Amino acid sequence: MEYTVNGEPRSSDEHITVAAVVEAETGDAVPKGVAVAVNGDVVPASNWSYEVANGDELDILIAVQGG
Repeated sequence: MEYTVNGEPRSSDEHITVAAVVEAETGDAVPKGVAVAVNGDVVPASNWSYEVANGDELDILIAVQGG
């Protein structure tokens, strides 16, 4: 299966969830200040069990402190 994360191509031989992608990208299973969109639609953390489909485009945004 092929998908993208923040415009970068990724692939997986197995089914993968949004939660697993977030953990792989951030190094944290339950990160704070992270928002995820799949194909332009925001996915609340309560729905991160969503299985990524072939061709999905994920955007992971991390809030940072600063001014």
